[in-house]
Amino acid sequence: MGLSVSEVAVDLPGARLVGGTATRINGLTYDSRKVRQGDLFVCIKGFVYDGHSFADQAKEKGAAALLVERELPVTLPQIVVDDARRNMGVVAARLYGHPSRQLRVIGVTGTNGKTTTTYLIRSIMQEAGRKCGLLGTIEQTVGADHAAEAPRTTPESADIQRLLREMVTNGCTTATMEVSSHSLVLHRTVGTEFDVAVYTNLTQDHLDFHRSLEDYRAAKGLLFRSLVSTNGDGGKARKCSVINGDDSNAHYFMQVTTVAKLVYGLSEGCDVRADNVRVEPDGVWYTLHTPCGHRDVHLRLTGRFNVYNSLAAIAVGVHEGIDLDTIVRGIERTVVPGRFEPVDEGQAFSVIVDYAHTPDSLENVLQTARALCKGRIITIIGAGGDRDKGKRPLMGEVAATLSDFVIVTSDNPRSEEPARICQDVAEGVKRHPTPYDVVLDRRDAIRRSVGLAQPGDLVLIAGKGHEDYQELDGRKIHFDDREEVRKALQELAQGGVY
Repeated sequence: MGLSVSEVAVDLPGARLVGGTATRINGLTYDSRKVRQGDLFVCIKGFVYDGHSFADQAKEKGAAALLVERELPVTLPQIVVDDARRNMGVVAARLYGHPSRQLRVIGVTGTNGKTTTTYLIRSIMQEAGRKCGLLGTIEQTVGADHAAEAPRTTPESADIQRLLREMVTNGCTTATMEVSSHSLVLHRTVGTEFDVAVYTNLTQDHLDFHRSLEDYRAAKGLLFRSLVSTNGDGGKARKCSVINGDDSNAHYFMQVTTVAKLVYGLSEGCDVRADNVRVEPDGVWYTLHTPCGHRDVHLRLTGRFNVYNSLAAIAVGVHEGIDLDTIVRGIERTVVPGRFEPVDEGQAFSVIVDYAHTPDSLENVLQTARALCKGRIITIIGAGGDRDKGKRPLMGEVAATLSDFVIVTSDNPRSEEPARICQDVAEGVKRHPTPYDVVLDRRDAIRRSVGLAQPGDLVLIAGKGHEDYQELDGRKIHFDDREEVRKALQELAQGGVY
C-alpha cells in the first residue's frame, strides 16, 4: 500500500485537491484516536461528532492528508469532496488494492436470518475446500485462526476494505457478510463489489432510522441494484440475486435486480425448494429440490425459519457450482451461537436463548417453541433503548399471544430508562389476558423464569442471543444470558428459591 494524494483522488468525481498532491498516503482512518504516521484522515460528519473538528488532532498524530467536505485551515494536503463518507469506501478500496475483486463476495440482507444464513454459506464453502471469511453480527473472521468480535453488523467502508484485504492475504477465496440497511444508506458497502446478493425477508425494524417500511425496503434494494455483470472481469461477471420467493416483498427485489436470479422457498415454482418438512427439538428434516437434483436434509438447527435460511445458503452453493452432496454436508454440520441455542444443566424443562429482537423473529421462534413444547412457554422479552419504539408493544403482543407467561425485562437500555422501555413493551402484553410480570433487572428476570418452570415447560430468553454485554448509560457491562441461566439453573438444583 502507498499512493500519492493525486493517485488516491483519481477515482473521486468532482474532487478538488489542495496542497501537495505528491504526498504519499500509507493508510486510512476516520477515527482521530487511531491515526498513524502517513494516514489519510477522513473527516466524516457523524450523528454526534463532526470529524472536521478533529483535523488538527489528526495532524498532530501524523496524518499525511485529509479527505474533507470543506477546505480546512490545516496545513496538510486536502482532497475536497461533496460526501466524505461515501467517498471513503472508494479511497479505501484503492488503497487496499480492490480486495473484493479478488474474492467471491456474498452479501446477505433482510430483517431476520442474516447471521444464520452467512454461517450456513461459510460452512458450505469450507466443506467445498474454499477458505471463506465472514463479517457479521457475531464475529469478523478473516482466516482460519483470525476471528474477532464484531462491533457492529456491517463495519464502516474503510474497515470492510481492510478486512477483505486480510482475507485475501490469509488465502480466502470467498467472503460472506451481513449487509444491514443502515450500512447501505450510510455508504459502508461502497468500494465492495458483490457477486451474490441474498434477500431473506422484510418485517418491521429500524423505523427509528428509516421513515417507513417502503424506505426500509428500498435501502435493502440498494444491494441488489449494485449487482452489475460486465464482461472481461475474470469470472466476476457470474452475478446472482438469491431471493425468498415466499416473502411478500419478493416481487420488488426481483424487479430491482438486473442479474440472474435464483428463487428459494417452500412454494411450487421456486428454484430451490423444500417439502416434507418436519421440525423436531433436535433439528429439522426436509426433502430438498434443486436444479441439480434432490436430497434428504437433516439440519442441526431447528425451527421452520431455519428451513428458509438453509435454502438461501443452498441456492448460493448451487450458483457457485458446488455439488449438491457437498452443499448438504456443509449445512448439516452448521451451528450458530445464540440462535435457538439450548442451555442444559440437567433440568426437567427446556431453556432456549435466542437473538429474536423483532416481532417477526420472536413470532417465528415462539411458534417453533410451541411445536416442541409439551408444557407451558415462559418468555423473557425486552427491547433496546434508543431504537425503534414502535415495535416495543408489538413485541409484547407477540409474546403474550404465543406464551403462557411473559416476563418483561431490560435488554440494552442504552440512554433510556429501563422502566420506560418495559412499560412500552408491557402495553402490548396487556392486550391479551396472558399473565405477566415486569422485572427490570435481567439477571433477576432469568432467575424468576427458571423458578417458575415446571417439568415439560420451555423457557425462552429472547433478545440478546450471543451478546455477552448490556449497554447502560454509555457503558458496556459483561452480561451473557447463557452464563446467567446456567448459574440460575445450578442454584435451582442446589435448592435455591426465586
